Amino acid sequence: MAKIDQQLFSNHEHALESDHGNCPDCGQPLQLKHGKHGAFVGCSAYPNCEFHRPLVEKAQTDDEIMEGTQCPKCSLPLALKSGRYGFYIGCSGYPECDHIVRQDEPEQQESLPSCPQCQTEPLTARTNRFGKKFYACSDYPKCKYLLNDKPVAQSCPECGWGVLVAKKVRGKRMLCCPQRACKYQTESL
Repeated sequence: MAKIDQQLFSNHEHALESDHGNCPDCGQPLQLKHGKHGAFVGCSAYPNCEFHRPLVEKAQTDDEIMEGTQCPKCSLPLALKSGRYGFYIGCSGYPECDHIVRQDEPEQQESLPSCPQCQTEPLTARTNRFGKKFYACSDYPKCKYLLNDKPVAQSCPECGWGVLVAKKVRGKRMLCCPQRACKYQTESL
């Protein structure tokens, strides 16, 4: 029984090698391999030959020109594009023009307090790559101050920090000091 299993395993292993062809660099058979980012096809002569390619090729999508739209920077038409974080609308003249239409532009119009660290630029609402909203100084990268909760233009009565944050604590809406050393909290109205 063990001999039959071993023969089946060697036949299956040989089938995997022959399914992917030979290495274009050295001519050795290609193998199915697994890495931290998933499965891929690599040369069986590794580390002497470092050829590898994705197991599944991703389809390239062409930019779809949106008729009747115009880039505010360069007047070229806007296009629906596919990027690292999904679909977005940007200028068809990229890389000469880097204009991107942001979905959260109306929210940025709301009045946010100025940055309490540099005290010169206002805080702006931003979104990280996972879609979570945060608030950062608009003078980035000079000032790297950020908050995970919505800032309120009130200074802390205990430590004097320039902003408080509105967040839920145990089911209640609270105004809290964002400084870790200060434990100020009060219920918001």
